[in-house]
Formats: sequence, structure tokens, C-alpha cells
Amino acid sequence: MKLGILVNSDRHLQHVVGIARAANEKGHQVSIFSMDAGTHLIQNTEFTNLCALNGVSMSVCRHSAEEHAVDLSRVPESIVRGSQFDNAVMNHEADRVIVL
Repeated sequence: MKLGILVNSDRHLQHVVGIARAANEKGHQVSIFSMDAGTHLIQNTEFTNLCALNGVSMSVCRHSAEEHAVDLSRVPESIVRGSQFDNAVMNHEADRVIVL
């Protein structure tokens, strides 16, 4: 199963990390897309370390990051600095999507 996690808030870090790790440990693929206030989490290493897990892919909306003054210069290269197209792809490919 492929799980999509849309992160549009910066209030649920522990839930995002916990759900992503639990799904990954069960052998599920996880795709995480951050937008709006959720782009603030991209500055938290607990969040960005998820990209190091095998089977977890991450992307962030560059436009939202700019709108929220989030510096993407220190974000790991494996996290795609993308657009709403990446969100659409995640939603299309995922079997289930959670919005936090």
C-alpha cells in the first residue's frame, strides 16, 4: 500500500512522524507533501530525517515555502522542492491520503 500524507499545518509534527514511521515499518510506501504552514516543518530535523527511510519520499511546495518565509537552502537534496503538481501526483498514486 502507498500512503500519502499532506502536511498543510505545522501543528502535528509528532503525528506525521509517528504515522510515517509506523507505515514504513509495516512495509508501506509513504509519500509526504508539505504546503502552506506545513512548510515550517521542513526546518525540523525530526521531520526531514523521514526522507532517509527506505520507502519514504518527500516534497515541499516551493511557492508555499516562499510565502511563509521558509528557507529551503538547508533542506536535504532528497526532498523535492516542487509544486502543486507533486501534490497531485501523490494523490493520484496513493491508495490512501491523510491530511494533517
